[in-house]
Amino acid sequence: MTWKTSRRNLLRTSAAVAGAGLLQACGSSSQPKPVATKARPLVPKKPAVARSGDNVIRIIASSGFANDSNRIELGLNRLYNAGFTITNQQASYRRYQRFAGSDAERIADFQDVATGSVQTPKMLLGLRGGYGAVRMLPHIDWQRLGARMRERGTLFLGFSDVCALQLALLAQGNMQSFAGPMLYSEFGKPVPSVYTIDSFIRGTTNPQNVVNVNALQRREVNVEGVFWGGNLSVLASLAGSPYMPDISGGILFLEDVGEQPYRIERMLQTLHLAGILSKQKAIVFGDFRMGGVRDVYDSSYDFGAVLNTIQRVAKVPVLTGFPFGHITNKTTFPLGGRAKITSNGGGYQVAFSDYPTLSASSLNLDSLLPPPIETFTTTVIEDSGDLE
Repeated sequence: MTWKTSRRNLLRTSAAVAGAGLLQACGSSSQPKPVATKARPLVPKKPAVARSGDNVIRIIASSGFANDSNRIELGLNRLYNAGFTITNQQASYRRYQRFAGSDAERIADFQDVATGSVQTPKMLLGLRGGYGAVRMLPHIDWQRLGARMRERGTLFLGFSDVCALQLALLAQGNMQSFAGPMLYSEFGKPVPSVYTIDSFIRGTTNPQNVVNVNALQRREVNVEGVFWGGNLSVLASLAGSPYMPDISGGILFLEDVGEQPYRIERMLQTLHLAGILSKQKAIVFGDFRMGGVRDVYDSSYDFGAVLNTIQRVAKVPVLTGFPFGHITNKTTFPLGGRAKITSNGGGYQVAFSDYPTLSASSLNLDSLLPPPIETFTTTVIEDSGDLE
């Protein structure tokens, strides 16, 4: 099942076409002003399906604190109305210095599951990114946590700084996770991305998922292996540590944001010198949000130049354009599961399999989708929540 064939995508595309026609009919050449959308309090309502003990979410706040309580409550209410039972929600409101709680509090979010002090949830859901997860790594029993999650079929969703925990879980707990939306960053937005929520639903309820990338690639690739990785800055910081997975013949995924080309290359060179890049069958880059970022000393040294260098020194195929990163429209996909990449008309597709899933029949996941938007604008408003 792909995004192209989704009924929700068809409806969104039809609405966009209608909106474009309306703007053209107005005959105005002026740039439309963004329309600010104010979040309305969402009152919990009775879900359309019976609440099940198989749909327990445990909030984990491992990194930065969330400074907007209304946004927290909006995200919690949306998930509740979709049929989930929310636990550890108090973690969403914690704050200590720049972190979402003290080290001990944040460690307990995971360690209580590892020791069996609390019920193993069906989903571990990150609050947001930022910084702080690396402090926790030596204090969590990853083997016991991984064993409980495998037995339960637990899904662990997050990205950015949270991927430090996902990497440690894969390296020491032999358990995969998901790159995907988080409570504050996505579910708590006044108007969540239709693409992101639709991809979350498809990616967590179907035992197989295919992501098509239409961006033109440098070469054709046909490889299969463990799809793993995450935030480039975090991976580079874990190189040489016991929390970096030792994967040969895999497919390494990387994303980051706000970095100069030379800093990106330096981190990639770190992974190369650590022997990580050359052991992979391919390297897949997400959206780094580079835009017009150029080197201050030489404008020809850009992101493309960095990719050329890494492909040459690592001697590994490099693919770009995968729809994930610190961006509005994110694809949900497993990290640590099997994937097959096949070239497709200049682009490529990634077929994911072998990962835990939710039971769609016991949830009302379509309620997570935002209502149709009646006001159309060509201006894209970036949300600061996408940054972490």
